[in-house]
Amino acid sequence: MNGIEEEQTAFEIGVVVPKRNEEENEDFDCVKVLVDEFRKVGLFVERVQGVADEFIKLAAPLETLGRAAAELQLKKRTHIGMDLQFEWEEVKAFVRQPDGSLFSWCERFHCYQHIIYGIVNKSKSAVTLKFDGKEFRWEVGEYLVPKLESVCFIKQVFPLHDEMKRKKLLKCWALNWWDLTDQPIDEIYSYFGTKIAIYFAFLGMYTRWMLFPAAFAIALQLIDFGLATLPLNVPAGCIILWAVMFSQFWKRKNSALLARWQINYSVGVDPGNKLLGMEWSSLQSPVDLIRKWGTDKTNDKEVYQRNEWFGRLMRFRNDVMVILSIIFLQLPFELAYAHLYEVIESDVMKFGLTAVYLFAIQHFTRIGGKISVRLIKNENNETAEKRADSLVYKVFGLYFMQTYIGVFYHALLHRNFLTLRQVLIQRLLVSEVLENLLENSLPYLKYSYKKYRVRKKKRREKGSSTGMIQFSSRVEKEYLKPSYTASIGEELEDGLFDDCLELALQFGMIMMFACAFPLAFAFAALNNITEMRTDALKLLAMFKRPVPRAATTIGAWLNIFQEGKWSIEPGLAIILVIEHLLLLIKFGFSRIVPEEPAWVRANRVKNATQAQDMCSKQLLRTISDGKMMFGEVKEKERD
Repeated sequence: MNGIEEEQTAFEIGVVVPKRNEEENEDFDCVKVLVDEFRKVGLFVERVQGVADEFIKLAAPLETLGRAAAELQLKKRTHIGMDLQFEWEEVKAFVRQPDGSLFSWCERFHCYQHIIYGIVNKSKSAVTLKFDGKEFRWEVGEYLVPKLESVCFIKQVFPLHDEMKRKKLLKCWALNWWDLTDQPIDEIYSYFGTKIAIYFAFLGMYTRWMLFPAAFAIALQLIDFGLATLPLNVPAGCIILWAVMFSQFWKRKNSALLARWQINYSVGVDPGNKLLGMEWSSLQSPVDLIRKWGTDKTNDKEVYQRNEWFGRLMRFRNDVMVILSIIFLQLPFELAYAHLYEVIESDVMKFGLTAVYLFAIQHFTRIGGKISVRLIKNENNETAEKRADSLVYKVFGLYFMQTYIGVFYHALLHRNFLTLRQVLIQRLLVSEVLENLLENSLPYLKYSYKKYRVRKKKRREKGSSTGMIQFSSRVEKEYLKPSYTASIGEELEDGLFDDCLELALQFGMIMMFACAFPLAFAFAALNNITEMRTDALKLLAMFKRPVPRAATTIGAWLNIFQEGKWSIEPGLAIILVIEHLLLLIKFGFSRIVPEEPAWVRANRVKNATQAQDMCSKQLLRTISDGKMMFGEVKEKERD
């Protein structure tokens, strides 16, 4: 085993298939063939009978994952600080993760995907598969798992919770209320992957930085320091300074986390990872794709230019459509609500108007988000991360208008600070409490409803309505739990989309209106402390284990968090309007006209990849031999 210790193997993947009728013959049975093929590729397999389905739990020894990583040409950090293509024979040259494992959860998941979906019929003839009285052929050279998914035999392939690690995280993270903002970030990264870990690191630091202004706001509310006579631009400047310092220190912490987790900055942001319409994963090597280019560089250049300009024009068109829909559809609706809320005197009618407004605007905004998802499919973005960022900007514009226009109306038009504070308290306290209750109760209700449907279906099959049907297997309970997905754009974003959106809207509320209502910091800090633990509990107990996603930052949300509020004098208004028009024109041309042709970026990546592949194997042998020689020298010194 190359002189390395075997890591503890846990079942990490579940495959859901229908239950087999006991009267059927097992010869060429789909489940039996599938299990045998899983074992042939080196996976550990355990079959579990559930109430309505059968579950196949999969685990992989370290060598199996290592061979898959080598086939994927996955790049990992070596002991000399360089990221080189992984080779199982030179495993000693590579640095291990903070928890001591060789592969991160994201890397292991990609290896599992490669192994499971890479099973192919290598025999000389087709194999006849049987199930539930039906027969279908597994042709020579055909992949097994996609075939079984296409005939609806495999219902789902999903990650499984590791019960030992899950209970440990529940104890030291989700249920540990004594450590207000401290979180086991390294353990979160090892269990959930980079993107979720970066989100919780950001949330923890953001909440920690909010504690001082929250304490100061509470003291200001209790004690009169005589600060009411200060000009409004003084506290506004302090808030902007706080936001700028937080943003810069977060970038430092973010880079430190990436260095500790051995993540290269190019993950997810590779500028040249779109080749002739084919997308590279951050964990894939482009060697195979480069071989598909062909030799006609002229045709390749034309294809690059056509895809590049088409994608740019589609992005510009979609941005214009979203902006115009906000101005001509959503803005009048929001202003009408804000005006009616101001002129109505009855509190009962205000409450009813608010209820109708919240129902209507949530429905309207969700429709806008789903339309945005359809629009960005035509943008020809280079990576899934860029598609997600495009979705973030569009949907945030819709929610920004929904959240802030009523508050702006009271602040700027009527200048009614009493009503303004009431609206802020309603948004920061009542709405966030209700949202937390809703987002944590819905998963449980969905889980209970799925169990109810399974029990009802099983009783109908048995022809009896009596007797309690128990779900004894843990893997079946995990299967019935809802997935951690976004309310919109499920194919582009996971549930972090909703969590980050909620955080960004809260941050905007603080930046723009904390001068008028300093206690906004206290409400937000209290909400975020609760949010950290409830989100952790939600991920560990209420949802399936999320699919890991590679990332280096919180993405487009960081740009949104860097927005600020500046106070201007009336005499500068015309100058700033002209300046912003020029900036808008510059932004429009930058969206349409790229600074560098796509085929130039692709050629640069191609040359760099070929050069790196030529020397990486020799360098790995040198590192591995050097480490071995260093170990022998140390043993001699001990003797």
